[in-house]
Amino acid sequence: MSNNQTRAAEPANKPQKGSFFIENQKSITFIVSGIAVLILLYFGYQKLYLAPRAEKAANLVFKAEEYASSTDDSLQKKAIAGDGSYPGFKEIADEYSNTKSANIANAYLGGLYLREGKYAEAIEALEKYSDTGSEVLDPLVVGLLGDAYSEQKDYNKAASFYKQAAEKKENSYTSPLFLKKLGLVYEQLKENKKAEEAYTKIKNNYPESQEASLVEGLIARVKAEQ
Repeated sequence: MSNNQTRAAEPANKPQKGSFFIENQKSITFIVSGIAVLILLYFGYQKLYLAPRAEKAANLVFKAEEYASSTDDSLQKKAIAGDGSYPGFKEIADEYSNTKSANIANAYLGGLYLREGKYAEAIEALEKYSDTGSEVLDPLVVGLLGDAYSEQKDYNKAASFYKQAAEKKENSYTSPLFLKKLGLVYEQLKENKKAEEAYTKIKNNYPESQEASLVEGLIARVKAEQ
């Protein structure tokens, strides 16, 4: 899935009554974005440190990373389960637990399971992830939990995780991205005032972000519903 598809802007016009994304008839968030997975791949590679058990995992993980970067579904499955010669992220996460490599493998697994529509598995993997200190990866993992719960239509939990993700390591990429998703779930919950607050924060705090370019339409939409 491309970055443009993932971050495709919602229509500015007020949707028909009873619909949310009437064009697609999908749940309100996008499945994990291509760019989010690419960022997971990049930071995963960066965070593989040489240490007794972690060194072995680092030496094995490159093939799973290669498969994960493919858009081919069969290769992405190999990234999870391995190919018979090299382990996948699931084995690395299980066999090398308590290493940095296993921690990053859980982030990969969460993103890949989301792409497969396996939301419970994604949540299980993402919840095993521990913060690395990364300004991008840490909030992304929290936001991916929001995506998983949103796809399960548990919008209250989704809102909680999107709010955490937007406030965690505030930056001009992840913060406006998850503020926008936060606004969308608030709309789904009919909490339009909170949605307006989330969108307005994008407008005021991240005016140069991609999300800000169309946020006026979102603000107008929720104001019309109040």
